Amino acid sequence: MTDQDNYKQQLREFYGSRTAYDHEEGTRHPLEAKLILEFVPLDSGQKILDVATGTGLVAIPAAEKVGSDGYVIGIDITPGMLHQARQKIAAARLQNIELIEADAEYFNFSDSSFDVVFCCEAIVLFPDILTTLQKWYGYLKTGGYVAFTCPPETAYMASLQQRIYAKVLGESLPHILEPLGTPEKCRNLLNQAGFRDIEIKIEPSGRYRPVRDSRLSGTVININFKGNPLLSKLSEEQLNQLQVEYKAEIENLATDQGLWEDTTKFFVRARK
Repeated sequence: MTDQDNYKQQLREFYGSRTAYDHEEGTRHPLEAKLILEFVPLDSGQKILDVATGTGLVAIPAAEKVGSDGYVIGIDITPGMLHQARQKIAAARLQNIELIEADAEYFNFSDSSFDVVFCCEAIVLFPDILTTLQKWYGYLKTGGYVAFTCPPETAYMASLQQRIYAKVLGESLPHILEPLGTPEKCRNLLNQAGFRDIEIKIEPSGRYRPVRDSRLSGTVININFKGNPLLSKLSEEQLNQLQVEYKAEIENLATDQGLWEDTTKFFVRARK
C-alpha cells in the first residue's frame, strides 16, 4: 500500500468512526453547513454537486431549496458517513438527491453539469487542491458558483505541530492547512483555476480542549500531513519524542479552562 493509499484509508476510518458527527461536542458542523448554504444563492431547478458530502448537512437542505425540478448529487469516500446521510434522506422523503460512494479525486462528471459545487470542511483533505479546483471549474456551468470552507493555517494547533515535527525530524513538513491557509492563498488558487468574483468571509471561533487530549494519534498525524512519505520512515524513538514534545508544549499552553484552540473558518465562494 502506498503512502497515499494509506492516507485515504485512514480518512475513511477516521470519518467513518464518527457516528455522532452532526452533534460532536465542541464542533459547529450544522452551523457551518447553514452558513455556506446562505453564502450562495440557490434557485429552484438547479443542479448541485456536494463534494465530501458526509452526513448530508449541505446536500439535504440544498435538495429542499432546489425543489423537485432540481437535483443534488453528494459524493463521499466514507461509507459510514453516507449511511447517516441516507437515513436522514429517507426520513425527509427526498427524491431529488443521489449519493455516490467514491473517491472524488478520481471520480469525474461531465463538463458544465452543475450550477453550484459545494465542499464544506473537506477541501483541505485533497492531495492536489489546484487540480481539484480546476476539475470543479469544468463541472460548473458558466456563471456557476464554487463554495467551500477551510481553516486558517494557524488553526487547530497546526503551527505547534509543524514546529515539533521540524525539531524532531530536522526538516519542515507541509501541514494540511497551508495551501488554503490565508485569504490570499485561497484567492491565488481560485484565480489559477480560472474563477472570478471571489468572496471570502472569516468566521472567528474557538474552544477550550481538555488537556488530557495531549497525544497525537498516528491517524491524526498522517491526515494532518497528508500521508507525507517521511512519516512512514519515522523510527519508534522519533515517534516517542514527538509525543513527549507535544505533551510538554500542550501542558505549557494550558490554562485552568483547558487548552485554547482556534477553530476559525474561511467561507469562500467564486464564480466561473
